[in-house]
Amino acid sequence: MSSADLNVTKWGLHFAGRFFPASIGKTGITANKREGDNATPSGNHKIISVLYRPDRVRKPCDWAKTIKPYDIWSDDVKDPGYNMIGKLPHKYNHELLRRSDPLYDIILVTDWNWPIAVKGKGSAIFIHSWRRPRYPTEGCIALAPHHLLWITKRLTTSSKVFVK
Repeated sequence: MSSADLNVTKWGLHFAGRFFPASIGKTGITANKREGDNATPSGNHKIISVLYRPDRVRKPCDWAKTIKPYDIWSDDVKDPGYNMIGKLPHKYNHELLRRSDPLYDIILVTDWNWPIAVKGKGSAIFIHSWRRPRYPTEGCIALAPHHLLWITKRLTTSSKVFVK
């Protein structure tokens, strides 16, 4: 582990020598993640990309990519593109990445069940902004928007996420 890694527990997130309150899945942390279980998967995860809304925030790091109005994430196990970014129109169940609320203004995408997804093991685990302090997620990790921005500006392409 290095100071560029994010260490997540049910109490919060440690990064660069600082502690940040964080939210995790409604049912806690699990070693046996399943689609729809509302749990955050334990383990060591890579951050594979940073996505952001250029109409709401400045580019948070050099390697961030813009979220376009037609970008989606597939969470449908019947979809050949399950647990992958895609584009509208899309005939399978999916989540819009360009939301009306600020939850996905910045997204750190982890490599959970990616790039070759095992159907039913759960789709994307993102690190994104929370609805309100400590409000549980459906499995993602959520932070205060200003904390997420602070962390994102200091990430490296080799940063990892350790969930215990």
